[in-house]
Amino acid sequence: MPPSSPPPGSVVRLLLCLLALALSTWLPLVPSSATLEAQQPHRALLAEGFQAELEEIVRGYDGVAGVHVVDLTDGRRFAVRDELLFPQASAIKVPILLELFRRAEEEPGLLEQRVAVTDAVRTGGSGVLRWLTDGGTELSLEDHAVYMILYSDNTATNVLIDALGMDEVNRLSASLGAQQTLLQRKMIRPEESARGNENLSTPRDAVTLMERLHRCDLPMETASCDRVVEILSLPKGHPIRAPLPGDVPVAFKPGGITGVATVWALVPLDGRPYAFSVMSNYGGDGGPLMEAVSEAAWSYFSRLSGATEYGTRVPLELLREGR
Repeated sequence: MPPSSPPPGSVVRLLLCLLALALSTWLPLVPSSATLEAQQPHRALLAEGFQAELEEIVRGYDGVAGVHVVDLTDGRRFAVRDELLFPQASAIKVPILLELFRRAEEEPGLLEQRVAVTDAVRTGGSGVLRWLTDGGTELSLEDHAVYMILYSDNTATNVLIDALGMDEVNRLSASLGAQQTLLQRKMIRPEESARGNENLSTPRDAVTLMERLHRCDLPMETASCDRVVEILSLPKGHPIRAPLPGDVPVAFKPGGITGVATVWALVPLDGRPYAFSVMSNYGGDGGPLMEAVSEAAWSYFSRLSGATEYGTRVPLELLREGR
């Protein structure tokens, strides 16, 4: 007699046993979603600590301050009084720079347009152009922009305001989601300040513009975005630079007048870029406030840069390959 076939049920059971054995060998090598989710509280605790530190820094300031920080990798935001409206001093020069390069896309040759430094355009305050002889120098609008950012030159700034128009600068800011960012007067107009006519913004607005610059989510080509970042990254001293390694470029613009200190910043930390803004008024020296925020942000984001899901630090190139 031929051998009888095994009952169908026994074959199924045998196959299930073999499959279970294979899975038991392979699954321990792959982190389960439950295991990875179990690590999320660790990062949440880091984020909560950073938020608490920012709140403590703001509370400790002798005036009124606001802060906004965004993680440009995952979009997480940290904020303290970030919707308060503050005078901007020279930080308002960032939207002017953006409008110049936006307009240059529509008007070929605009960046090369030359404007002479004369007594008619010269103004006081910060910068170097006010010291030049009457009519002895002509600069392109792009060079005026460099002076505006690198030396916070007020003469160069007013030249650009005349060339671009305040309404156009404000229209660009509003279209980018920064409706409370307003250029309302030229530089060094104390009589207008006395009337309450200030250039204004909020920490949230400022970071919105810096975030869009980082992504080049702007009405301009990538080359123009890169040039704007390059100009903002020209080496200049400021308390926010003190906690950061010297080889980390920072695209930023500070501003300060009596009782007011502001800064808009974009930090391209490899593996974890971030943007932040600090604004203050009714206070004294805002330098320590801004340095403390910069130090806290660097400490937080540098912990995340190059970290695995379990908080292990590995070289960034290996982390990128693994993902």
